[in-house]
Amino acid sequence: MSHKERMKVIEQEGSGGFALEEVEKLDSATVEKVQGTVDVSEIVAKYDKESAYRTFKGWLEVFIRVVCIAFSGFHLFTAATRAYPPQIQRAVHLGFVLVLIYLLYPARATGSKHKLAWYDVLLAAAGAAVCGYIVWNYDVIVLDAGPPTEMDFFFGCAAILLVLEATRRIVGLPITLVAICFLLYAKFGNLIPGMMGHPGFSLKRIVGHMYLTTEGLFGMPLGVSASFVFLFILFGAFLHSTGLGKFFIDLALAAAGRFVGGPAKVAVLASGFFGTISGSSVANTVSTGTFTIPLMKSVGYRGAFAGAVEAASSTGGQIMPPIMGAAAFIMAQFLGVGYVEIAKAALIPALLYYLAVGFMVHMEAKRLGLKGIPKERLPRAWFVLRQGGYLLIPIFVLIYLLIQGYTPLKSAYYCILATVVISLVANNWKAWAGASSSGMTVGHSLASCNRLALKDILLAMENGGRLALGVAAACACTGFVIGVVTLTGVGLKLANAILTLSAGSFALTLFFTMLASIVLGMGLPTTAKYIVLATIAAPAIQTFHVPQLAAHLFIMYFGILADLTPPVALAAYAAAGIARSEPNATGFMAVKLALAGFLIPYIFCYNPGLLMIGASNMEIVFIVCTAAVGIASLSFASVGYWLRDLFLWERLLLVGAAITLITPGLMTDIIGLSLMAAAYVLQKIFKEGPKRPLAVEPSAA
Repeated sequence: MSHKERMKVIEQEGSGGFALEEVEKLDSATVEKVQGTVDVSEIVAKYDKESAYRTFKGWLEVFIRVVCIAFSGFHLFTAATRAYPPQIQRAVHLGFVLVLIYLLYPARATGSKHKLAWYDVLLAAAGAAVCGYIVWNYDVIVLDAGPPTEMDFFFGCAAILLVLEATRRIVGLPITLVAICFLLYAKFGNLIPGMMGHPGFSLKRIVGHMYLTTEGLFGMPLGVSASFVFLFILFGAFLHSTGLGKFFIDLALAAAGRFVGGPAKVAVLASGFFGTISGSSVANTVSTGTFTIPLMKSVGYRGAFAGAVEAASSTGGQIMPPIMGAAAFIMAQFLGVGYVEIAKAALIPALLYYLAVGFMVHMEAKRLGLKGIPKERLPRAWFVLRQGGYLLIPIFVLIYLLIQGYTPLKSAYYCILATVVISLVANNWKAWAGASSSGMTVGHSLASCNRLALKDILLAMENGGRLALGVAAACACTGFVIGVVTLTGVGLKLANAILTLSAGSFALTLFFTMLASIVLGMGLPTTAKYIVLATIAAPAIQTFHVPQLAAHLFIMYFGILADLTPPVALAAYAAAGIARSEPNATGFMAVKLALAGFLIPYIFCYNPGLLMIGASNMEIVFIVCTAAVGIASLSFASVGYWLRDLFLWERLLLVGAAITLITPGLMTDIIGLSLMAAAYVLQKIFKEGPKRPLAVEPSAA
């Protein structure tokens, strides 16, 4: 089989049979055609438990939609009025969550996706009851600080069990087991010898602490979910309904499509853009990957590499300001700082992460001799911006409001309103302008447009309510972890254990914390793993006088990168499903592409100036430049190519250069630059590199 024929087969396999060569123009219209040939729902449902929900017909479908819309409406109302105290707000929020989870998610993964079990109806009613009890007895609970009554104990036990089961259904078993272990620790800590033991607490004390206070179930994690996180998820749903995702793809094609390895660079840019409105690595991978992965394969990239590029790029969306993942909002609450400060500190590391992935892509394309997409097949940047640039206004509004000191809650609320207004104005203008060409009167055209707009608004509210369920369940479940930590002080004990294991070494403490973050991250959603790690790992790093923000960003970074790390690399596995490549090979390739990203948290722990903490503008510029050069050096070594294919000892020189460049100090920077210069000179002297056999990807089974 010729190379051209092989690429045709790979292309068709990767796109569900849709041949990109048959398309003259690559734009969002092509995206829709390609996505129509891929069973996206099956891939998402396989790797994202939140997407494996029941679908109904008839009155049940209408009822679920009404509940989801009411869920979103409640949060919009309270964001505008702040009508309820925090505990009532959180109880109502959790009530909606429990009702919807039990109605939408079956007890078993193999359960029916179209029939509602009778016991799930009872569980949904029980979920509403345990939260309604808090609302109904709010005054008594707040004013009476005594021990829980028998009724309090009954409803508290029921609430704990219902939250654990709901979390298991929508998020998975690992986070549920973590919460159960913490609860058992609170009860049976007296049986544990040594520094990890404690006197133990009665069941009534534990239940009362978890259910009746704001230290457990209705604590800070659920509070963040019930305010900031939900509104930002809803904001993302509204942005998505405007067609912003398609605009991002067109913009990425126009900006990077024609350059060396253009399709892969399109994937990096489009996924980074899309990541600003998506908090899920898997959802981001599937949304853009159904188009970018076949596009990459069509120009010669192997399936595993194409999937890895998309996975690595999509995962980075959770650390990309201005809209980061839900964990960033919880971090702001943990640290008692404004969200703007979190986003500001995360900006440079996020840009360096995407620079690292983009550089790896570029060097791989240079090594393979891959070209870009012909300019005539790409949309023009000016045309894309003229047609859809207005879609960016809500994001600019968000940035402006946050900088002006508005709370994230109010900022998200006003941005949702701005999105609706801007979309209505733009659509009405298009309807008015196109009335004559369509043969309709202006009035009829505008009326039709507004009816469609109302439908889109309700659909966005429905999707927002559904998309928030997983994060809310994870936050509620990790409330038990926080409750046990405040009750027993186990967080400090675990931090001391890490310090003991590392023998007081800063480097070893960072390394063990990284391992803990990755291991926990393999089974937990980002929000949950951040909360767990913030209580047990971050304090250990802070003992070395590392700024709080640096320590917390460190654990969040590695928790997120766990989505790329086999054996549970969900984002990489979702990409492999689209690319028709071997999942673990795709996962390891994604880790390789993001390898420089694994260095970035070490850089800002050693150099907090990278987070714009305690450094002048000149110092920040210097740190960023040396970090970028170090990332470039590691990219050369990882790909095995610079001016030519590299020998092993040349790659080792470049790895040494990368390590010394991330270590603070003028002398280490000079050593790093000297090693890179030596590698460069050697390539100039020895023109011939090692011979590499042409890798041929086996056909997918």
